[in-house]
Amino acid sequence: MVLPEAEVNFDDEADNYSFPVKQTLRLKRVMGYEKHRIARDGASSSDLCVYGLNRLINEKIIDPGEIGAIIAVTITPDYFVPHVSNIIQGRCGLQNDVLCVDISQGCAGFIIGLSHAFMLLEHLGGKKVLLFNADVLSHKVSKRDRNSYPLIGDMATVTLVENSRGARDIFFNIYMDGSRGSALIIPAGGSRLPCSQLTAEMRDDGEGNFRSLDNMKMDGFEVFNFVQREVPRMVGETLGYAGVNKEEVDWYLFHQPNKFMLQKLADSIGVPREKVFMNIVENYGNPSGASIPAVIAHNLSEDIGREKYLCCLAAFGGGLAWGAMVMELGNFGFCETVTSNL
Repeated sequence: MVLPEAEVNFDDEADNYSFPVKQTLRLKRVMGYEKHRIARDGASSSDLCVYGLNRLINEKIIDPGEIGAIIAVTITPDYFVPHVSNIIQGRCGLQNDVLCVDISQGCAGFIIGLSHAFMLLEHLGGKKVLLFNADVLSHKVSKRDRNSYPLIGDMATVTLVENSRGARDIFFNIYMDGSRGSALIIPAGGSRLPCSQLTAEMRDDGEGNFRSLDNMKMDGFEVFNFVQREVPRMVGETLGYAGVNKEEVDWYLFHQPNKFMLQKLADSIGVPREKVFMNIVENYGNPSGASIPAVIAHNLSEDIGREKYLCCLAAFGGGLAWGAMVMELGNFGFCETVTSNL
């Protein structure tokens, strides 16, 4: 997990919003807000990824010659072209035969990226895959939008994926529904509606939140209902594929929207809240597709190096997309958190 340097407290931003401060502070207890990490102006997704990879190379945790492919999953790329994966490959001096792939996915990005990494392993002649999940969404969310800004966190995660003899089967499940895509949307900035002076104009959404068309817009009510309706069924289905009972799972490693939503989700699935980590938003903010590896690095960094756990991974969000995996995790060669100067 690669963090930006700046840590901002929720209390210090309470005056940003057009709501009574007392009312805003009540959200802190319910949603689990405490602080979040914000990348400095001009820092990009690739900057965080390059910082993390260079750290691994310099500490000789990764041998660059063993890397066969890079997958970069982000919804905040540096540019339209070149791609984030190519930028990482070039800046870190990796070989020209390293396959570079970008995937535009948000909250479900780790699940989707990991599935692609597994498929690529079968075609790389024993080489390994580097999976990057990175977003600097604070640059795309209005600081006057209490609906979204308090929960946003910037970070990158770097995951090294390799084949292992004798590994248990991994069970994967994914669903998409583009007809509900407007529940999480950044209206301007693409070819449909390029950024302009008009799209940058801040407006009240009618509920006291101020944002422009350049900013991310989230329908919190629709997203909450989507998660509670679709995710428990998907998790149960994936456990069924794996032939695993809910009680057999050691940890449920879920995307981190906020504490309240995760509590309700655990109750809907019928698993103890103690098996569902819910502490990423309060420490770092919601880091989009980097949530699941952030959960592992923050909560299991010591134990997962020597222990093995049966885990259910699940992620859900923009697209709309929702996916799950049942897999054994453990005996990691490295699992750590670093803070960059970004």
